Amino acid sequence: MARPDKAASVAELTDQFRSSNAAVLTEYRGLTVAQLKTLRRSLGENATYAVVKNTLTKIAANEAGINQLDDLFAGPSAVAFVTGDPVEAAKGLRDFAKDNPALVIKGGVLDGKALSADEIKKLADLESREVLLAKLAGAMKAKQSQAAALFQALPSKFVRTAEALRVKLAEGEQGGAE
Repeated sequence: MARPDKAASVAELTDQFRSSNAAVLTEYRGLTVAQLKTLRRSLGENATYAVVKNTLTKIAANEAGINQLDDLFAGPSAVAFVTGDPVEAAKGLRDFAKDNPALVIKGGVLDGKALSADEIKKLADLESREVLLAKLAGAMKAKQSQAAALFQALPSKFVRTAEALRVKLAEGEQGGAE
């Protein structure tokens, strides 16, 4: 029968997997406690970084419906649970790993989809959610301005065409009256 402390650990990890929109599995062998503290700060406010036991974490992930990480639970492991912007956390991990090669990104999961270490690095290369939303808003505003200019141009073009036609007809009447 499972020990109560282990069952509680599995339940807590299961809750973290379920409440997170992303989780990144890393190997931290060779990092000091001070470096791990720095890493936790670099992940941002919407991510937690926890050293975990592979067997318990694998059970918790499976209970949460995540079985894509099973092959990655080997060696000293830690998981970054992300509840906010996954790009920010991925950037924090990538940048920390550049300065501290002892941190190895093994893989992860984002909204139920498995990610390889390379895909997590590509995710880190994306701009933050706020920047992407600002760019989208700017593009939409530009398109609205173009549409407004187009709609404004149609009546004025019609008026100019009608005026030119009226002038031409008036000239034709004057030329025929002579």
